[in-house]
Amino acid sequence: MPDVIADLTLVGAQSIAERVSMSAAIAELQRVLRAGFDPEGDLPRGILDVPNGQLLLMPAAVDGAVGQKFATVAPGNPALGLERIQAVYILLDGTTLAPTAVLDGTALTSLRTPAVSIASVDLLARPDAGDVVIFGTGPQAVRHVEALQAIRALRTVRLIGRDADRAAAAVEESRAFAPDAEITVGTPDAVRAVPAAASAPARLTPSPDSARVRREHGTSPNARELRVKQPCTRRDAVLSTERVSAPKRPTRSSCRHG
Repeated sequence: MPDVIADLTLVGAQSIAERVSMSAAIAELQRVLRAGFDPEGDLPRGILDVPNGQLLLMPAAVDGAVGQKFATVAPGNPALGLERIQAVYILLDGTTLAPTAVLDGTALTSLRTPAVSIASVDLLARPDAGDVVIFGTGPQAVRHVEALQAIRALRTVRLIGRDADRAAAAVEESRAFAPDAEITVGTPDAVRAVPAAASAPARLTPSPDSARVRREHGTSPNARELRVKQPCTRRDAVLSTERVSAPKRPTRSSCRHG
């Protein structure tokens, strides 16, 4: 009988970073999406509530490969110095469905989430876009800076968060990815002063010719990071990774941000 564990290839965070750059991840996701892959047609995900958080079951089947990401969301982890989201990814042989590899799912997530965000932003933002506001100060916020720098030469970056110390730390980490950009802690008012804003990982707002384009996604259909009853300008647009989580038709009310 085969030894399933002995036959597995283990791929850690460092190996993922060495093998797949952010630019390469963005380009590959664009290729797969252009080839006709529709994420909404993929296998359904499962979200299970457990004590202290959630279990996320994320299967996928594409290009003859099958895989399953097993992730956890523990809201109390940051206070313990741990990642809020942790995961492992199990890759299966597409024919036999035998496990072939186990990857660091946390590292994979921190690469995939900003890469898929910026894969679309690359097509929507102006070629000379370079000013951005990011809501969030965690690992995803920093990786979004890296991903944005991969497609545009960033000029200014404003990172916004509730915790001043975490925001300052995120600024320092982000400078490694965009050394020529002016990166500082910002306030929500900064959104009105720049053509592009982002929320990691919830919404990304590049702006072609002053129009804001929002991209929204979350860990469940009920999650709402972006609460807008009406676009802030006549040319605002709301984009979502899934139609089920997209905001409903705007009403004739004032613009509100959550």
